[in-house]
Amino acid sequence: MTNSSAKEDFILVGFSEQPQLEKILFVAVLIFYLLTLAGNTLIILVSSIDPKLKIPMYFFLTHLSLVDICFTTSIVPQLLWNLKGPAKTITSLGCAIQLYVSLALGSTECVLLAVMAFDRYAAVCRPLHYTAVMNPRLCQVLAGVAWLSGAGNALIQGTVTLWLPRCGHRKLHHFLCEVPSMIKLACVDIHANEIQLFVASLVLLLLPLALILISYGHIANAVISIKSVQAWHKALGTCGSHLIVVSLFYGSITAIYIQPNSSYAHTYGKFISLFYTVITPTLNPLIYTLRNKEVKGALGRICHRDLCA
Repeated sequence: MTNSSAKEDFILVGFSEQPQLEKILFVAVLIFYLLTLAGNTLIILVSSIDPKLKIPMYFFLTHLSLVDICFTTSIVPQLLWNLKGPAKTITSLGCAIQLYVSLALGSTECVLLAVMAFDRYAAVCRPLHYTAVMNPRLCQVLAGVAWLSGAGNALIQGTVTLWLPRCGHRKLHHFLCEVPSMIKLACVDIHANEIQLFVASLVLLLLPLALILISYGHIANAVISIKSVQAWHKALGTCGSHLIVVSLFYGSITAIYIQPNSSYAHTYGKFISLFYTVITPTLNPLIYTLRNKEVKGALGRICHRDLCA
């Protein structure tokens, strides 16, 4: 590496201040990453193979699994490299790619979770019209909107962040190139950027969350009006997994992006980011497979078919 290129590299401080913790984190992150790849790949394969899962819910679940695989892959290999060795650097190009890709996929997941909530609303509140409402064309359009909105947000926020003058500052007190940590390297007034980040967070975090809450409000109202214990169990079975996933994802990511300069985000930011970038993508397939009878049934049919073959 030439001196000029080395001067352009970013230093990811990460957890280097706690060397003993780095060794533990390396093993834990590696295990979680392998489980993420295995679990989400399994969901994609099962949803694609089993004909009984050719319904909108699993169409969106397949997209969610694909997002999780790509999201963690954009972050974890570099994290493992920095945790393992003394080098804590990432090239400027690598940092830009990580910033764009992780931001795009994280934003896509926010919108996708809102789309999945609308699907659950249609399934519970409009059961007789569910097939007509959630037709294949609409499902493809909604999935496309999720991906395009994520890409658009990354293109705008990522470009604005990378164009900020840094005056040679290149030490990130984080383990990844993320907007809240990168704007702190700027040597100019970043108040306007913080407002822009807050507005973008409102649109792509709180707006989808509001739509999710509205959807589940209608679902709860529909179930209460039926006054049936069986209806409650069916609604929980239909929506429980999605609610858990939403709680885990939004509970962690909003702490970073809604108040990037708060003392809470500054002190625990790395650990919160570690949760939604490494742990949550691992838990998603476990939540959907352990709580979902249809997925477990599909796995059983595939295993039985393979054994018989």
